[in-house]
Amino acid sequence: MPIPPPLKVAGLAALALLAACNGSADPQKSAATAIPDVEIPQLSLATLQEVTRELSSDAYEGRAPGTAGEEKTVAYIIEKYREAGLQPGNNGRWTQDVPLVEITAKNATPLTFTGGKTPVTAQYAKDYVAFSYRVQPRTEVKDSDVVFVGYGINAPEKGWNDYAGLDVKGKTVVVLVNDPDWENRETEGPFNGRAMTYYGRWSYKYEEAARQGAAAVLIVHDTEPAAYGWNVVESSNTGTQYLAESKNGGADQTIANGWIQLAKAKELFASAGQDFDKLREAAKQKGFKPVPLAGVKASFAFDNDIAKKMSRNVIGVLPGAKRPDEYVLYTGHWDHLGRCTPVDGDDICNGAVDNASGIAGLVTLAKAFKQAGAPDRSIVFLAVTAEESGLLGSKYYAENPIFPLSQTVGGVNMDALNAVGPAKDIVVVGAGKSELDAYVEKLARMEGRTVKPEPTPEKGFYYRSDHFSFAKLGVPMFNFGSGDDLVDGGVEAGQKAAEDYEKNRYHAPDDEYEAITNWEGMMSDLRLYYAAGRMLAMTDAWPNWNEGDEFRAARDKSRAAAK
Repeated sequence: MPIPPPLKVAGLAALALLAACNGSADPQKSAATAIPDVEIPQLSLATLQEVTRELSSDAYEGRAPGTAGEEKTVAYIIEKYREAGLQPGNNGRWTQDVPLVEITAKNATPLTFTGGKTPVTAQYAKDYVAFSYRVQPRTEVKDSDVVFVGYGINAPEKGWNDYAGLDVKGKTVVVLVNDPDWENRETEGPFNGRAMTYYGRWSYKYEEAARQGAAAVLIVHDTEPAAYGWNVVESSNTGTQYLAESKNGGADQTIANGWIQLAKAKELFASAGQDFDKLREAAKQKGFKPVPLAGVKASFAFDNDIAKKMSRNVIGVLPGAKRPDEYVLYTGHWDHLGRCTPVDGDDICNGAVDNASGIAGLVTLAKAFKQAGAPDRSIVFLAVTAEESGLLGSKYYAENPIFPLSQTVGGVNMDALNAVGPAKDIVVVGAGKSELDAYVEKLARMEGRTVKPEPTPEKGFYYRSDHFSFAKLGVPMFNFGSGDDLVDGGVEAGQKAAEDYEKNRYHAPDDEYEAITNWEGMMSDLRLYYAAGRMLAMTDAWPNWNEGDEFRAARDKSRAAAK
C-alpha cells in the first residue's frame, strides 16, 4: 500500500470540554484548548526499513547491554542521529553513562521441596527459574520454610495485606501472578478488575517480598493471568541479567526471585496436604490469611558470574526555535535479549519488532522534524538501554535527567511498532489518566480512526515499557498505537496476528526482519507519533494528569518548582 501524502490535522473546538472536565493545576492554558494544527511531512519508509534491518541483523548479536552488540548499536544510532541533523544531547556528548551490574546464573541445582508427603523436585528452566538481585558469587536457599501468601499484595489504601500477621524472614513465599480480581470481565473491582495494576506485576511481587524480609519468592506461572507463556518466562529469566548498580550490592533484596510452573506448584501443595485450587480461590477475597505449607522446606542454589558494566543511553536533540529550554521527549529502547534459548539452532534474539523498529522510528522522526524545521520547543530523541532488564536505562535518565523533568512537557514512547498492517482503531494504554487523551482524540479524527479501550488491560502494558519511568516522576507520556481492528481482516485478523507474534516471535529468535511483511501499519502510527510530538512542541500548554491520578502530585510539585 503506498504511503499517503502529507496530512493536515484539523482543529477540534469541542476538545475544550475535555479540559474543563479534567481540570488543570497549571495556570497556563489547558492542554485541550491549546492543541495546535500541524502538518505531517512525508516520512521515509526507506529509513525505517534500513535501520530496522541493520539493528536486527545477526551482526548485532541481539543488542544485549554490555556486549560487543551494544558497541555496534550505540555507534550506529549516533551515526544515524548525526545524519538526521540532530545535535549531541548531553552537553556535547551523544551518550549518557548508565552503570549496570551484569549477573549470570550458572550451575543451578534442582529446586527441591522436602518434608511433605512426598518430595517434589523442579528442574531448572523446565520447571522453575530463579535469579538474584544480590551481587554475590553464590546464591543458596537451604531448608527454607514455605508459605503461600496469595497475591503477595500489601496495599494499605485498599485495606489489603496478604502478609498480615506473618513474619516471613528466612522463608520462601509462593505468590500468584496478577491481581485478585483479574478474572472480572470489566475494569471494575478493588484492583480495577481486568485491568492489571502495578500490584499485579512480577516486579512488584519481588519488591514487596523483599520489603517483608522474605528469603525467596516464587511466582506461580499461569499463562492467562501472566499474559505470556512459560517460554517467555524461561527466555527472559535465564542467562545474563542486568541490575542497576546500588551502593549496598542488593543486600536489601531477597536472596532469590523466581517463577515455578503451575503443574509443579500444584504438586507442591498436594504434597503439603493443601488444595491449590481452593487456596487460589480463597486468595481472591479481602482478609485472606497466609497459609504455611507445614513442614515443607525449599532448597536450591546457583553460582553467579558478576561483572560491572557501563551501558549507555543515546541522546540527540533538535533545539527549539522559540523556547529551547522546554522539551518534548521521544523514547525507545535499543536493547534486546542478546543470545537466548535456541530455536532450531538459532540462539540470537534479534528483536526486529521489539525494538529495532522503535529505534528506526526515532531516526525516521528525527529526519522528518529536521527537514520540517525546528518547532517552538526542543525535541529530545532518547534511545535507552536495559529496558528488557526492568526499564533500567529510562529509570536512570528520569532520575538523572539531562534536561530537567520540570521543563519536560511530555512525550511519546515507541516500543515495538505495528508490524501487522494499518488499523481502523487506536488503543491508548493508560487512557483516562491525563490530558494527553485530548490529543489522541484529535489524532484519531485526523486519520478517521476510532479510539477504543485497551483490549487486554490484564497484561499490564502500562507498567512494561519506558514511559512508566517518566510517569512515576510526573511527566505525561503518550503510550498508544494501533488496535486489533485491521483495515484488512478486521478484529479477527488483528487478534490472530497479535497471538501469533506473542506465541512465536516475542522474546524469541524468530523476531527477525524477514518476518515483517507489512510496513504500512508502522508508517501509519509514525505519522500519528510525529503529529503528537509536534503538537506538544508547538503549544505553550503543559498537559497534566487528571485530578485524582496517582502521578498528579508529582507533576504539580515539579511544575511549581519550575516557576
